Amino acid sequence: MKNTTLGKTRIKVSRLCFGTLTLGPLQAGLPVETGAKVMARAIESGINFCDTAQLYETYPYIKRAMELTRKYDLVIASKTYAYSRKLAESAVEEARQALNRDYIDIFLLHEQESALTLDGHREALEYLYECRQKGIIKAVGASMHHVAAAEAAAEKELDVIHPLLNVNGLGIVDGTRAEMESAVKTAHEAGTGTYAMKALGGGNLFKQADKCLEYILSLDFIDSVAIGMQSAEEVDTNIGFFETGVFSEESQKILAKKTRRLHIESWCEGCGECAVKCGQNAISVKKGRAVCVHERCILCGYCSPACPSWAIKVV
Repeated sequence: MKNTTLGKTRIKVSRLCFGTLTLGPLQAGLPVETGAKVMARAIESGINFCDTAQLYETYPYIKRAMELTRKYDLVIASKTYAYSRKLAESAVEEARQALNRDYIDIFLLHEQESALTLDGHREALEYLYECRQKGIIKAVGASMHHVAAAEAAAEKELDVIHPLLNVNGLGIVDGTRAEMESAVKTAHEAGTGTYAMKALGGGNLFKQADKCLEYILSLDFIDSVAIGMQSAEEVDTNIGFFETGVFSEESQKILAKKTRRLHIESWCEGCGECAVKCGQNAISVKKGRAVCVHERCILCGYCSPACPSWAIKVV
């Protein structure tokens, strides 16, 4: 597995980052031991970088995977919606305790929309910078589905950004693929580390996975790519492509069978909390029940914890 450096951070990471969202309760809901074994296979195959978040509830999977492989130097990026100093402190300490680590490599503000939202999270951002000075965090950044937030990266002196980018531009909220490319490239040229998300459109673009990965790997301003994986077969398939640039015949068969969709259970009460949470405007309430426009949904699963009845899941 090829390695690279995230911008000017000096943090060396594999080109393929293990996205843990798909393991946890927002998506597959795998037992911790099962999910950890999938991660362990990735780590033993050369992946040294994983992405998580306070929201994902996947810290136990990561901790167990490190125990299984005895590789405790895994580069971990986590995220938080914290907007105050107190909430940021709680998020950082939760991660450190859950992962049994003195430091977290990268901590990001989750789903930022623009320079204005970054300003609204100023207290939290300043706390993360203080943690960086103390060595509790190595790099500070933000994740985004918005072009405007990527454009603000250099202005806000972010070390790392985690932008949504794929060949179809699926999920970019406020602009085009070309505009996101331009914003991320500008940030990278200024020294910001970049690792992309949703290269496969959250799973919606599985049928053109080769085209998706060829595109994202062709961008010299993307240091690493986070891809969610739920099985050893998916780990092997993705590593194979990153190493050779093609999918094997067996890998193509696996991809042809792979589908994911947002599922809304029959007991949905139609409260609309999921629609409020959805940044893609993919969910609405009709006739007293939530419905999803699947063409807009990027299968992030963030609507799930907003549902008081736990009636939504990515399957």
